[in-house]
Amino acid sequence: MAATALPAACAVPQNGPLAQRAFSEPDHPYRSPFQRDCGRIIHSRAFRRLAGKTQVFTRRGSDHFRSRLTHTMEVAQIARTIARALGLNEDLTEALALAHDIGHPPFGHAGERALDEALQQFGLRFDHNLHALRIVEHFENRHLEFRGLNLTLAVREGIVKHSRDYSAQDHPELAAYLLDQRPPLEAQLIDLADEIAYLTADLDDGVEAEILTLQQIRAGVRLFELQFAPIAHSHPGAPEKLLFQETLKLMLNALADDLVAEIRRRVRERGIQDLEDIRRTPERIAAFSTEMEEFRRDAKEFLYHNLYLCEDLRRGHQQAANVIADLFAAWMADPALLPPGYSSQVDAEGAPRVIADYIAGMTDHFVLEMHRSVRQMVVPSRS
Repeated sequence: MAATALPAACAVPQNGPLAQRAFSEPDHPYRSPFQRDCGRIIHSRAFRRLAGKTQVFTRRGSDHFRSRLTHTMEVAQIARTIARALGLNEDLTEALALAHDIGHPPFGHAGERALDEALQQFGLRFDHNLHALRIVEHFENRHLEFRGLNLTLAVREGIVKHSRDYSAQDHPELAAYLLDQRPPLEAQLIDLADEIAYLTADLDDGVEAEILTLQQIRAGVRLFELQFAPIAHSHPGAPEKLLFQETLKLMLNALADDLVAEIRRRVRERGIQDLEDIRRTPERIAAFSTEMEEFRRDAKEFLYHNLYLCEDLRRGHQQAANVIADLFAAWMADPALLPPGYSSQVDAEGAPRVIADYIAGMTDHFVLEMHRSVRQMVVPSRS
């Protein structure tokens, strides 16, 4: 581990400006500020609801498939391991990984697209990163002295910026989150740890669902085949299922190892010595090597063509989109049908945003229950 560690000053310190909260609180006697953030995220309702939200599959009932919650746990494990290898702040990295999907609505990306399309009719957008920020700053209400979870600035900044950059011109409401600077490496890691987790996990779930076959994957995912062929040669007669699982582990390790090595190479090549240097770089430092990036794109394209866009999943995604569109239309037609806690916000926030907030917080099961309960209503037809 020491051989791959970055200069110590590249890590976000456990105290200082990034460890500060919007509302002052006394220090904890034996937990760092970022450890406390981990606990607050894990104990939040929004985090628990991830157990009932789709990762990939919307209609299949196997307990073996990943949910948003189990996926989040896998991302946290991978991200924390990479942070440790690089000598970064593990507690902060874990907190960011735990929060990275907390803003996702039901039914995965299909649900997010449906909400975004519904809001665009009113000149608004749905962005799961910005919704996650609203959750931790506003919707979670568990403390007497302040609203939200009162997370540290580093975690809130990372929630906003871990996967994309926002311009100050387009998002003046995010001015507090240092939009003119790159996020710390702990935040930059999260999107790539997410990729590592789902590239391997979705192959696993795709085979479990009997949508993908080992032969397809070997022919279509070069990084998988590079790991599989030597193992199969050295273990003749081994069960295909065990060869498959062993290969997924090696594929995950290859991606993580490459990420660690490439970050270290870029830091050394650019002469980066501390967090301020990371903040000022023209591009993000966290990235795969050129060769591994080609393998990553190759695997992602395979998953899109053979899993995410397959007919079985497309039907489920369309049904999910219809459910969300129906509910959104029903509540837009009569916002008084919303629960009191939401209908009371309509005057201040506007019905479209309040309805989107309500739907985004639902689990897959609950949104279907709500859809059944409004079937007797007159729902405006979808264009």
